[in-house]
Parts: sequence; C-alpha cells; structure tokens
Amino acid sequence: MSQIVWIARHANRLDFVNPDWFQTAKRRYDPPLSEDGFEQAQQLANHLKSEKIHHIFASPFLRTVQTANAIAEVLNLPIYLETGLSEWLNPDWMDEEPERHPLDELVELYPRIDASYTPRIAAKYPETREQVRARSGQTARCLVTEFAPENILFVAHGASVQGAAMGLAGEAADTGEKIRLCALFKLVRNSCLKTPAKPTEWEIELKGDTSHLDRVEEVVRLH
Repeated sequence: MSQIVWIARHANRLDFVNPDWFQTAKRRYDPPLSEDGFEQAQQLANHLKSEKIHHIFASPFLRTVQTANAIAEVLNLPIYLETGLSEWLNPDWMDEEPERHPLDELVELYPRIDASYTPRIAAKYPETREQVRARSGQTARCLVTEFAPENILFVAHGASVQGAAMGLAGEAADTGEKIRLCALFKLVRNSCLKTPAKPTEWEIELKGDTSHLDRVEEVVRLH
C-alpha cells in the first residue's frame, strides 16, 4: 500500500523583510511570518487543498506553525508540534539556545494545535549540519512508520526539510542547493519499489518545487 509524504519549508519570515526587527524582538530567533509570507503560506495551502493528507506535523517555531496553520485551516486538520523538525540549532546563527513561544500561547493563537501530542524526537543546542540532518531524518522515519499507511505533511525549515527528505529517500533527495521558502517535496512510498539496485522504498515526485508560488525570493537563505 502506498503512502505519500509532503515536506514543506515555512514561508517568508519577518526578519528577512525587516532586519531591524531582530534588534528589539523579545524572542529574536522565533520570528513570525512576514506579510508576503502569509500570502505564500496561503498559496501553498490552496495548492494542497485537494490532496489526501491525514496528518500535519510542524516544527514548534512560530513561522512553521503559522505556515502549517494556513494549510490546516484549508484541510480541516489538527497540527502536531514535533521538535524533531525544528530549526537547525546552529551556534553560528544563534548565540544561545533559541527561546520559542510557549505552547499555551501558541494554542491560544492557533487552536488547531493538538496540545496533547508528545514530540517523538528532541532537538538539542548546539548542532552541526550532520546532527540536524540525522535528527530530522530520524524524525521523518519514525513518524512515517508510526502513522503508516496514512499520508503526512511535515512543515519545517531549510535544513530540516532537506534532512527529512534525505532521511527517507537518501542522497537522491539532496537538492545540492539551499531550499527555497515555501518549497515543497513529495515522496511516495511503495514497498514494490525496493530492490537490491534501488534500496529505498521512496520515489521522489517533487523536489524543492515552488511552482505554486506567485514569486520566489532572489536570494535564498537557509534558516
């Protein structure tokens, strides 16, 4: 029986549009979406509206929650916050472990969040590139196994999107470049695909696709 996994990067974030926001923000490493980011998230939601997605898992950072919420509203689904999909906790980007919005505050703002969900994989600061890829890859494998054969959407960040895709489909899922904002992967699982010559069950149908967006950014930033 086939299983489909969608993996999306969050939409544009406020500090990419207004760098001064970072200087006075209470939670500097947990920015919201920008105005055009909300538009991107809605375009992604509209693109996925007719797909048979059963579960939405999102990184617990605000920008991923807001992106996932746009999709959850369209699909009428709850959101499960999974720390294993978190941002790359890179000390070169962050001079301390990032403070995120508390769960109760997020639930109040976005009632589709299922507060009873227990994250399966932890994310620990600081991380190397290899560690974030291993962590997000482990998360993807854990969740697709636990919820098989139902279809899943992961909403994550540049590094964790890449890690999740590679955790399922191996090196074939490596784009060789940075993942664009609101880009989308689609992987289809079918046990019949697995052979000695093709050791993975996952077929990649979309790989960093942005065709659902009106505009894409000119300079691609990873985090």
